This record gives sequence, C-alpha cells and structure tokens, in this order.
Amino acid sequence: MTSYLFKNVRVADGSAAEPSEPIQVFVDGYKIAEVGKNIPASADETIDLTGKFLMPGLIDCHAHTIAAESSFARNAELPDSLVAARASLVLRNMLMRGFTTVRDLGGADYGLKCAIEEGIFASPRLVICGKALSQTGGHGDFRGRFNSKPEVRWGLPLGALGRICDGVPEVRRAAREEIKGGADFIKIMANGGAASPTDPIHYLGFSREEMLAVVEEARNAGTYVAAHLYTDEAIHRAIHAGVHSLEHCNLIRRETADYAAAEGCIAVPTLVAFEALASEGASVGFSPDSLAKVEVIRSKGMESLTIMRDAGLPMAYGSDLLGALQRHQSEEFVIRGSVLPPHEVIASATSVAAKLLRMEGKIGTISPGAFADLIVVDGNPLNDLSLLTRQGQHMTLIMRGGVIVKHV
Repeated sequence: MTSYLFKNVRVADGSAAEPSEPIQVFVDGYKIAEVGKNIPASADETIDLTGKFLMPGLIDCHAHTIAAESSFARNAELPDSLVAARASLVLRNMLMRGFTTVRDLGGADYGLKCAIEEGIFASPRLVICGKALSQTGGHGDFRGRFNSKPEVRWGLPLGALGRICDGVPEVRRAAREEIKGGADFIKIMANGGAASPTDPIHYLGFSREEMLAVVEEARNAGTYVAAHLYTDEAIHRAIHAGVHSLEHCNLIRRETADYAAAEGCIAVPTLVAFEALASEGASVGFSPDSLAKVEVIRSKGMESLTIMRDAGLPMAYGSDLLGALQRHQSEEFVIRGSVLPPHEVIASATSVAAKLLRMEGKIGTISPGAFADLIVVDGNPLNDLSLLTRQGQHMTLIMRGGVIVKHV
C-alpha cells in the first residue's frame, strides 16, 4: 500500500474548542504510523495541507444502510439482490460524506459486511446488530391492524428491519441467532415508534424479564444491547435492565438522564430524522398518523440535548434516515450545533462514537496505531459545522483505511 505524509495540517477532532497547531501525520499502509511536528520518515506521497483542517473519519452510530425505501414494509418485500445492490449505493454515498464507519441499527447482515471487507464496493466499515428484536405489535412489526398473517420469524429477507420474538425463551434464541450470524451487538425495540403502524409512542416494548434475558445473552457474548427509546419511562426501565446504548431519547427527563450517566450509558440522539420527516414525510409515504407521532417526538428533541448534556450523559452521533431522506445525514451536525458547542458535536461523531462502538484508539482519532480514516476539510469546522454538510462538498480528501477514495 501507498504511504502518505500530510504536512502543515491543523487537526479538528472534537477534543478541544480550537484546532491544533500545524503538525504532520504519517500514514503507512492502512494505519496512522506517526503524528508530530517533524516526522523524518519518507513517504511515497507528500500532501501539503496548508490552510486546511484534518479530521478523523466521521462515525454515524444510528443508520439503516439497507433502507433504500422509506417504508420498511415495502423494503422487506424486495429481493435480497436488489436490496444489496441499493445498499452498496447508500453506503458509498455515506463514505463520500466523510463517514468512514457506520453502525447499522437493523437489517444489514454479515454477508454485506464481508462484501465491504473484501473491497467489492467502496463503503464505510460496517458495525451491525443483524435484525432488531421486536415483540408482536412492536416497532418491528409492520403488518398493520388488519393483517393477521403470521409474522415471519426465521429466514428473514435482507430488507427487513427486524424479527418478532415473544417470551423469554424466544427472545434468548433470537439474540443467540443474531450473535451466531455475526452481530456485533443486539438491538431491541423497547418503545413505540413513528414508522410502525400499531404502536403509539408511549407503548412499552418487551417485559422486564425479556429485556433482562436479552441483556444477559449480549453480555454472555461480550457485547451490549442498544434500545429504540423515546419516553422517559421506557428509557428508565431499559437502563434498569442493563441496556447500554440509548437510541433517540427525545422525551428524557433530567432524573433519568442522571441515572443513565451514572450507569455508564451512551445516548444516540437522531434529531435530523424527525426534522426531515416533518418537512418531507408525506412525500415519501408516511401516513398522517405516523406524522402526528413524529411531531410529538420532534418537538422535544432540542430540549433533550440540553438535558443530557447537563447530566453529563455522553451523546454519540446518529441520523436514522430512510430512503431518499438519507441525503440529510450530515445535517445532524448543524441541528446539534444550535444547542451544543461545535467541538462537542464533532466529538459525538469521533471519540464518543468510537467509545460506544468499543473501538477506541482504532477509529475517531488521529493517533499512532489508529486506522487511517481521515478527511480533509476546506475550512474550519469548529467555526462552521455546515462545512460537514452538502454531501461532502467541502471535503477535499477522504481516506478510509489508508486508501484515498476522494481527492480534489
């Protein structure tokens, strides 16, 4: 592989409110080999980045990479071959926005991950939960009130978000199946959702015993559980059951945020999803009932950021967009930046995200031994977070694992 020496570059990685002084970064193969002011190593190519800013590759901790359709019900009806082909385009577009690692929260399988690792198409590295676990009538059940056909529980298509499991034995088996199938973590639907047809937002998914069982199975496998959550009650009971990754959290209250922080949890807000649905949801097929649920969630989103920050609850970056709305993926930076300091917003997609993915020192950092996942920004993102939007327009170089995928 080619080695690179980046010279005269200032680092904006979210660890401080100001960028670093100009330094050098030496990339050898797929890793960063050295970082310093005067690196003596010779490289195959030297790139002078005077006036530009270097960032670790961005990390999206809540994405749906197989959701080229805005409806999971429709997406699940498509042949696996078509879903995989469309997913390759979704993933490539994410990479071109500067996201070099993506955590999929329901749908993507180990085969897709293998295709990426084999270099079949350009993509961020992929962290997966396999199929999300949902109870009958929960956020993963898209049959509708008048559809009494039995839900498919095994051999699910690639385009399906999740699988249905009821009762402790079935929940345990489903978690074990996903782990056997290559899941890096387990996701459960522990609250009602906007996209699903029969569960209001206040709906509590899974019994306490079922949640305890899936958390135990994840821990037995050396991993953790992420949960789809909106209401304060749902978040509190999930923390009590041992859930580690708290997705969305729009309706969280301060006492529960304090509890989550004390238990070492990490939250993953996804405000851009609700902003995009509020403005474009009808055009992509969301029903009036679903849009009404979106508004309940959206209206409290900004307040939740302040509550969680004041409680000291770490927040990782998430987008949670589907179909055509995936083009808004990077706008979460600007939304959060209206409430939070820019360096904290950037850290949500670098160091905090790396901690959640249990890949600290490997991603989300510019340090020796880390993967050479790097983006070069034409402008200081600590002064203007919108430089990270517009489909990577202001990113003059994107590198993933030591391979340059964009250089203009």
